[in-house]
Amino acid sequence: MSRNPMRKCLTFAKYCFLRQNRASQITRTLTTFSPNDGEDDRMYVDGNGQLRERKLGYDELYPCHIPTSTLQKVLLSIGSAGMSLLDPSRDDMIATLGETTGTWALRSIKEKMEADPTGQRILTEQPVINTNTVSIDYLGSLPEGTFGKKYWHFLSKNGFSPDARLPIHFVDDPELKYVMLRYRQVHDLFHSVLGMPPHMLGEVAVKWVEALQTGLPMCALGALFGPLRLGPKHTKKYLETYLPWAIRNGQNAKFLMAVYWEEHWEDDLETLRQELNIEPPPIIASKS
Repeated sequence: MSRNPMRKCLTFAKYCFLRQNRASQITRTLTTFSPNDGEDDRMYVDGNGQLRERKLGYDELYPCHIPTSTLQKVLLSIGSAGMSLLDPSRDDMIATLGETTGTWALRSIKEKMEADPTGQRILTEQPVINTNTVSIDYLGSLPEGTFGKKYWHFLSKNGFSPDARLPIHFVDDPELKYVMLRYRQVHDLFHSVLGMPPHMLGEVAVKWVEALQTGLPMCALGALFGPLRLGPKHTKKYLETYLPWAIRNGQNAKFLMAVYWEEHWEDDLETLRQELNIEPPPIIASKS
């Protein structure tokens, strides 16, 4: 074994990237998670279609936690940031970046949630959003114009599932781990309430709202560098309309991480936006 600490860290970082990629593949193979938000990441489907357990070097802090040093987190952050910019579809790299750079922001989010009665209740009850806890069929049966129906349209039109969110690996505090999980699971709800499709322009707008509200470096990176992938026509729309709209909502809306979204499925979407002080979305080319 090499005695060079830097080489050891680089080797470990490579291992973590490979492990995260395998976890992403597992997530896409399995259609549902258990309420224990991440234990299925220990499982894989073999060539005979049998579900088997794999050992990936987790410790016992919480299911799927991988302990990392400061240097290892720095290396993971740099690598995942580069991969995320090159290929924004790499949700495993975006997830890694969020976890390895978000400690201070997660603490701030938790403090804001603790200062809000509803946020306190979320932290205490720790609800999770997946197909075991949310009936997609029920959301589809809700009247048009409700928040739940809007979320259903968002999922069904784009082929998304709440089960697709990756588990947490690199956050070294169980309470902050839940805050990161909650952010990850309500991201599509932010899209729905803001009325933003998951294309690049809509994603950048949502990232601005998230960056201003949460302070997560991952969100700030997406907000600042995402527009570089826009063409001239969409860049003009972004600068003239979407960016000012997103900044206003990020600054003026209620703290969205302290909203118990699961209690608002039946609410009228426009009324909910008014209650949360969210401006209606700009006119967009395609419906979300």
